Order: sequence, then C-alpha cells, then structure tokens
Amino acid sequence: MTAIGKVSLQDAVLQRGRSRERSRLLVFNHVVLLALTAFAIVPLLVLAFNSVKTNLEIGQNPLGPPINIVTDNFPNAWAKGHFATTMGNSIIYVVATIAAELVFGGLAAYALARKRPPGSDALMLYFLVASTIPLWMYIVPLFVQINALKRIGIDARLLLIMVYVAGNAPLTIFLLRSYMIDLPSELEDAARVDGANEFQVLTRIVIPLTMPGFLTVGLVVGLGVWNEFLLALTFIHDPNQYPVTTSFYKFVDRFDRDWALTSAGAVIIIFPVMVLFLALQRQFINGLAEGGIKT
Repeated sequence: MTAIGKVSLQDAVLQRGRSRERSRLLVFNHVVLLALTAFAIVPLLVLAFNSVKTNLEIGQNPLGPPINIVTDNFPNAWAKGHFATTMGNSIIYVVATIAAELVFGGLAAYALARKRPPGSDALMLYFLVASTIPLWMYIVPLFVQINALKRIGIDARLLLIMVYVAGNAPLTIFLLRSYMIDLPSELEDAARVDGANEFQVLTRIVIPLTMPGFLTVGLVVGLGVWNEFLLALTFIHDPNQYPVTTSFYKFVDRFDRDWALTSAGAVIIIFPVMVLFLALQRQFINGLAEGGIKT
C-alpha cells in the first residue's frame, strides 16, 4: 500500500470515529432535552387532567388521564373565584405597565443610544445590575412609601402600576438601548436632511427598525406583571382590585380541599399566558437572542 493510500485510510478511520462521537453526543443531547421537556410538560398535563375530574377520581387516580370528563369545574371556578373581575384587573395592570415601559423606556433608550451623555456606560452597567435584583428586596421601603401615598388619596392600583414600571425599567432600557445603539445612523441623518424632526426620526425610523426589541420587552414585562404575586398581595387589599394571582391565592385558601375546582382555576389563569407565549415564542426568543448579541 502506498503512502497516499495509508494517509487516506487513516483519514477515513478518523472521520468515522468523529462521526460516531458526534452521533453519541447528539443522542445524549436529545435524551437530556427530552427529559427537560417531560419535566416541564408532565406537571401541566397532570394539572389539565385533574381540572376535568371529580374529587373522588383525583383521590383514586391523581396522575393519570380522566375516565369521565367533568366540564362543570371551569364555570364553577370562574364564578366562585371572581376571575371575571380579577382577570380584568390583571389585564389593566399588564397593559398599563407595558404602555408606560415602551413609551418612557423607549425614549430613555433612544437618548442613551444616540446622545451618549457622559457616564452612559456606567449607567448601563447599573441598569444591568439593577435588572437582576428582585423587587421584593425593596418591599419594606416600598411598603412605607406606598402607605404614605395612600393616605393622601392616591389609588392603590396606580401605585402598584408605578412600582411595576419602576421595577421593569432597568431591563427595558438596557434591552432597547442594545437594539438602538447598532442601528446605522445614516438612515436617521437622511431623514433629518429631508426635514424630519427628532420625534419623526424616532417614530418613523428607529421604532420600526427596533420593533423586535419592543415586542420582546412587551412580552417579558407582560408575563412578569401577569405572574407577579408578592407585591400585589402586600399593597392591594380591596378584593375588587386584586390581580388574578392574588385572587387565585384567596381562592385556593377557601377551597383547599376541592382539588378539581382549584385545578380548574389554575388552568383558567395559566391558559391566556400560555396561548400568548406559544403564539409569539419565535419572536420572543429571536428578540432576546438579537438583543444579547448586539449588547
């Protein structure tokens, strides 16, 4: 066998070994991903199964699929949990917070990305650090301040929305600024040459080009506000102003032995968020990835 033939044979053996190693790695990755998927989906399936069972069947078969489907659990949970009112309150909290974040956070991000004031890099580092600190760490000073503002007649719902906006502002500004900073300034300069003012440049050039970032921020903030529990439980004491998470907590406290009813209530409050996330998950993941790369 010639030297060239020996080299070719060695290359083929090495290539085959690499292919086997790659195949084993892919199998391992798939097994891990399937395990993580099952870990995430199985509890939701059990919850969905229990929401259409009777309490007797849950006691006999707590993990398996239902034998007889009971659909009355959902209207009963909806009425007894007052979810029509509290879900409407949660929608108000979510929409108001998202609107304020996108408007004020977008303006702040645009100013930091284009005007580059002194200390802007240090400010962005502060926003990055602040976005990792949970709001409940400030709950004591917030409690004191909000109670003082309630005494002068400010509505508790407005105060809670202000807390949500302030808590989500660092992440909002950080993400939107990371999108805007890499936009080509030539487009904005061309618009100014054509007579556009700064507001028109922002609304007609910058915002359309950074729409994935605004969508990502809206989803992150909206999901966070919808699922938030501790602040709402601490600052909202009127049942007519409860968000859906607080009302569900009270609902479970009242019907803690009725597993079918509480499971149906859990499905009711999870369903809107799950549908929204599944419908927009591609834009959500792409938006976070692009923002992270640009940063």
